[in-house]
Amino acid sequence: MYIIYEEATMKTHYNIIIAGAGGIAQAAGLILAEWSTVTPTIYIGNRTLSKANKVAHWIMKGTTKPCKVIGFHLDPLHISDAVKIIFKNGDALLDCLPGSLAPTMAKLATHNNLYYANLTEYVAETNQIIDLAKHAKTGFVLQTGLAPGYIDVLAHFMFQEFCKHYQMNQADKLELKVGALTNHAIAPHFYGFTWSPVGVATEYVKDCIVIRDFKKTSLPALSERSRIIINGITYEDDLTSGGAADLPDALSGKVRHLDYKTLRHPGHYGWVENQLTGLKKNSKDSISGLQDIMLDNIPHVEDDQIVIYTAVEGKDSKGILRRVEIAKHIKPLQIGKHTLRAIQTTTAAPLVQAIQWLLETKPKGVILQSQLNAKIFLNGAFITRVYGTV
Repeated sequence: MYIIYEEATMKTHYNIIIAGAGGIAQAAGLILAEWSTVTPTIYIGNRTLSKANKVAHWIMKGTTKPCKVIGFHLDPLHISDAVKIIFKNGDALLDCLPGSLAPTMAKLATHNNLYYANLTEYVAETNQIIDLAKHAKTGFVLQTGLAPGYIDVLAHFMFQEFCKHYQMNQADKLELKVGALTNHAIAPHFYGFTWSPVGVATEYVKDCIVIRDFKKTSLPALSERSRIIINGITYEDDLTSGGAADLPDALSGKVRHLDYKTLRHPGHYGWVENQLTGLKKNSKDSISGLQDIMLDNIPHVEDDQIVIYTAVEGKDSKGILRRVEIAKHIKPLQIGKHTLRAIQTTTAAPLVQAIQWLLETKPKGVILQSQLNAKIFLNGAFITRVYGTV
C-alpha cells in the first residue's frame, strides 16, 4: 500500500492540538501559524499550565499572521472535563510528548476521532499504537519527525529510484545516517545536547532493528562503529535504536544490508562506551544512569546543525557496482520573528506535513513511513522550506 500526498498547504481552518510544550512543540506551532494558507486555531497542552501559556504567547508573538493559540493544562493520565471539550472539538493531535506516553495519547486520539501524528523512535510503544489504531476511524502517521521520519522516507525514495534507474529488484546496501550536532566539540565527551537527554540515552542502549543478509534482525546499540567523510568533514557513526522506523519490515528480502546510524564528532562514542562499562560494573540501570552522567557532564547548546546522509549501493544488470548518495546540512532557520534551531525545524516540519495531509485527505488507520508516497512527501510545502527538494 502506498499513500499519496497532495501538494497543498492548510486550505481550511482546523482546530489543532499540540501535546507538549518543548522545543519541537514550539516549532510545530510556529510553523503552523506562519506557513499555513489558512491559519488554524492551535491548542498547546502541557502538564505545567504556565509553560503551555508561555509557549502559546511565544507563538503569537513570533508569527507575522493573526493567530489564536490557547494554552491548557494536560495531564495525559487524568483528563479533566475542560480538556475533554478541547479534544471533542479538535480535528488533529500532534503528539510531542515523551515516547513513553505515545500509546496514551494515541488512545485519546482514537476515542475522540482525532487525526494523529507522533515523533517517537520507541519501537515497543509504536507497536502498541499500530495495534490499537489499526481500525481507527481517522488516520495515524507514526514516527514522522527527523529520525525516524524524514530520513526513512528519503532512504525509501532513493531505494525505489535506484532500482528503477538500474533495472534492479534488490540492493546490497541502504545506509541511513543523521547527526544532531553542535558546531564545536570539546574533550572528553565531544558533544553538546541539542535535544532530549532521555532520547539520546535511550537510543544508545536499546537494541537496533536492521537487515542483514536480506533478513530483519536486531543488533546491540553501539556495536558497529565506523568513520565517514561527508562534504569533507570526518564523523564517526554507530548503530542506535529507533531510526530505521518500519524499513526493516518493508525492505526485508529486497536489501542485503540496511541500518540506521547516528553521526557524532570523533571521540564521542568512546566516551559513552566508557560510561556504560562503568554502569554495568555498578549494576545500575543503563538508560537512567547514562542520562544522569551525561546531564552532569555535557552542556546544552543552542547553536546547532543537522547532518543527513543516505546512500544506496548495488550491482546493476551489467555487474557494475553503483552507489548513489544524498547529503544535507541544515542550520538554524528564521520563521516569522523567531530563529529556530535546526533540530526543531527538521523534526517539526515532517510532523506538520503529515498532519496537513491527514486533515486534507482523511485516510483511516495506521500509516507507516514506508507507506507514504516518498517523492510527493519529500517535496511537500512544509518539508521543502526546511530540507529543500530532492
